[in-house]
Amino acid sequence: CAWSIERPPGDTAGCTFCHTSSEERCSTCHQRHQFDPAVARHSEQCKACHWGKDHRDWEAYDISIHGVVYQVNKWNPQEFDFSKKLADADYVGPTCQYCHLRGGHHNVQRLSTVYTSMGMSNADRGAPLWKEKRETWVSVCDDCHSPRFARENLQAMDEACKDAGLKYTETFKVAENLMLDGMGEPMPKDLAPDWSGQHIWS
Repeated sequence: CAWSIERPPGDTAGCTFCHTSSEERCSTCHQRHQFDPAVARHSEQCKACHWGKDHRDWEAYDISIHGVVYQVNKWNPQEFDFSKKLADADYVGPTCQYCHLRGGHHNVQRLSTVYTSMGMSNADRGAPLWKEKRETWVSVCDDCHSPRFARENLQAMDEACKDAGLKYTETFKVAENLMLDGMGEPMPKDLAPDWSGQHIWS
């Protein structure tokens, strides 16, 4: 994304690690030294790229109920039989691959999370493509959950996106007012930086 590549190098380190290499190579998901589909079906294969402060996909999955079920049961072949093709998989909980490569296809974008192609700040506004993607999203969830459950969660995410948009706008207004009041100068360099290595604004 254009807005992403304009950010400081520290913020885009996670992006360039993956996006400067060919994303269509088999070895992105299938390890070169162990080209085994059973290995590629483990969620940790996605972790190689999908983690870090710029896109916390792995962290979000790992602490979710789905991730916890995976971590607790992944070594039990009765719960997760990685020798089976994804089309035949009957996991006790979803892996990244089970949802995003559903049925065993190799097009991750086809069943990507709803907001990836819509922009996180845009909740459902009724466009036909969005309706189709949302229904597809619900159809993935209803492998294990009821369609009503999936739709309610989707609606909750819409509301969260709307709330986040309001908070985002409010935050920028506060920052703008601080600048107008002359309080927008950075802290002295000898003070501790914040968690990202940047110096906190006064």
